[in-house]
Amino acid sequence: MTPVTDYPVPAADDDNTAFLTAWRENAEILLQVAAVGGRPFFYPRPICPYTGSSSLASITASGNGRILSYSLVLRPNHPAFNAEVPIILAEVELQEGATMLARILCADPDRIQTGLAVETLPRAEAARYPLPTFRLKDPVNA
Repeated sequence: MTPVTDYPVPAADDDNTAFLTAWRENAEILLQVAAVGGRPFFYPRPICPYTGSSSLASITASGNGRILSYSLVLRPNHPAFNAEVPIILAEVELQEGATMLARILCADPDRIQTGLAVETLPRAEAARYPLPTFRLKDPVNA
């Protein structure tokens, strides 16, 4: 029997610590926005890519979005994922407008298609994953 390997954990830094903590402790996605006139963006960074401002605020995303694009990963890059292939990796557009690359959990990968609504995992399930992870919003289609 193969031992379970822990998922690799992202390194925390000045820009992403609040984001990583919000996911780990509350299953929430923190987005950043320029304090004046910006729109939400992801990934965490010190300057708004839209306004150039370094005066940033964080907002909590709804956790709802839709699949813009996806790929099935058949060759994992870490032993922790070996028993989980295929892995669905998708570009998700959050309700707030920011986009992010994230994992989608779905028992039947053939059901995944662009445009499907997704939501973040409930807190109890999310605790297993070091980065935001989604599921199909309509459980009937999962």
